[in-house]
Amino acid sequence: MRREPTSGAAGAGGPADPPAGALSVVLAEDGVLLREGLAGLLGRFGFEVAAAVGDHDALLAAAAEHRPDLVVTDIRMPPGFTDEGLRAAVALRRDRPELAVVALSQYVEQSYASELLDSGDGRRVGYLLKDRVVDVADFAATLRQVVDGGTVVDPQVVRQLLRRRRDPLSRLSDREREVLALIAEGHSNGAIARRLFVSEAAVGKHIGNILAKLDLPPDDDVNRRVLAVLAYLRGAGS
Repeated sequence: MRREPTSGAAGAGGPADPPAGALSVVLAEDGVLLREGLAGLLGRFGFEVAAAVGDHDALLAAAAEHRPDLVVTDIRMPPGFTDEGLRAAVALRRDRPELAVVALSQYVEQSYASELLDSGDGRRVGYLLKDRVVDVADFAATLRQVVDGGTVVDPQVVRQLLRRRRDPLSRLSDREREVLALIAEGHSNGAIARRLFVSEAAVGKHIGNILAKLDLPPDDDVNRRVLAVLAYLRGAGS
């Protein structure tokens, strides 16, 4: 768990130059000012910034080229500004489970957060919220804690993930919830398509996404639809 800051003074001192054998970092942040500021901060605290990039593809390429000790990444980056950084982090941990990764964001992006925190053996991973980092020395110490094998998660992230696990329907998009509600009313795929003015193929795709997001076991389609409806009714009654 993230340590409470010991001081509110931003800009606490650190080494001017990375010492020999400094931990190497690949930094991913689309905002150029914040990216350069973080790179300078990491350098002051003894990290060697091997690359500072601004999008998903550049992050994957830089990590492959430099094989860093640590990746620090924003979550919402080009091209879609949704969860590109988080998806890249999950992919990097899949290839190198021992790689230390810290997601640093303004948001709790739930779609891949659990997967990131469960990746590898659950160690050397962190998820911090930008506006709750109030002490740069504490931040640098937290990064080293992750590299040393720790798991560091902001308490607000934990609360939101727990809330999501209590309500599996929170994983569904608005359209998927709409489709599931119509399934619960007993409509066939064709009837749902006519009501929503979409193709049956589109309805089938939505249903596939619903079943996958609700973690329903592979089984005959009718049984899975029933389980999905039960999940919907539980959520609607909470």
